[in-house]
Amino acid sequence: MGSGSSVRPAIVLVRPEIAGNTGSVGRTCVALDLDLCLIGPYGFQITDRNVRRAGLDYWQHVSLHEFDSWDDFLTRRAPRLMSLYLFEEYGATSVYDVDFAPDFHLVFGQETVGLSTAELAGREDRLVKLPMRSPHIRSLNLANAATAAAYQALRGIL
Repeated sequence: MGSGSSVRPAIVLVRPEIAGNTGSVGRTCVALDLDLCLIGPYGFQITDRNVRRAGLDYWQHVSLHEFDSWDDFLTRRAPRLMSLYLFEEYGATSVYDVDFAPDFHLVFGQETVGLSTAELAGREDRLVKLPMRSPHIRSLNLANAATAAAYQALRGIL
């Protein structure tokens, strides 16, 4: 794809497991004119009717970029380190305290386990969290979290 600065902003899903979440995130990407980067393997077939159902008739408009692995993503997409924002429940920085780069890549791991230690290695300063006010919940649904983060990343631009 290219050298960082010319890369469009994106939501990145690493090894997504649930088709409906991916379809909903795709719909958000269409609404906000963001790329959707999917890093395999997936827990479903990309042609799964649930992906299309959640994305409704918008799925055809998704700017979809698929990668075989995290390393493939880093090599071919080539996002700048400073444009990566890795979302984890234990991130040290609140999404409200981040000044997002124009070529931001909002990275979310698997629904059940998040990002791997290999994906986090050397990027600990890039960890971001969505604050939870209630002590009764650890995290949001992936699609909800990605949408909330994307709107926050675009604040002042929309």
